[in-house]
Amino acid sequence: MSSEITRLLQRHHRGDRAAFDRMVPLVYERLRIIARGQIARAGRRGQTLDTTALVQEAYLQLVDEDGVDWQDRGHFFAICARAMRRILVDYARRRHAAKRGGGVAALTLQPDLVALDGQSQTILAVDEALEGLAAFNPRLAQVVECRYFGGMTEEETARALGTSLRTVQRDWMRARAWLLKELAPA
Repeated sequence: MSSEITRLLQRHHRGDRAAFDRMVPLVYERLRIIARGQIARAGRRGQTLDTTALVQEAYLQLVDEDGVDWQDRGHFFAICARAMRRILVDYARRRHAAKRGGGVAALTLQPDLVALDGQSQTILAVDEALEGLAAFNPRLAQVVECRYFGGMTEEETARALGTSLRTVQRDWMRARAWLLKELAPA
């Protein structure tokens, strides 16, 4: 099945728009697993953006991406994980903006709404730290996207990034240490 996915990705890159649609049923369950993991880490259970909505949003962003030179299945899942992370960050930004006024009528705060705002702030802080990591070392940020956001194993990450397993292991340790330092309370 992996070779079929790669073949369909290559056909899509060459302009066969229907190839992407034929590939989606082959990868849908894995995309749901990635989305479920990202939503769980973001603390968004029970909110308006659920697993299915996140997969569909990522699909809509990726279906028209003719120019992506998909390397293989692992590269595809890494790109999907990045797209889902961006969707969640944008969603958190909108929630954060709405919290600050955003043209919405004032509401009485409920105790559970405060926790959601805190989660939005956490998502934004992680995104900012990851952007800083990407500026410092882009490959470290890619490893985090694959491992943490994409739910990939070290081996899958190495294949997706075209590097050795040992490099991914070292990068994963460095990236985690860097992010922990950046996200530590002042």
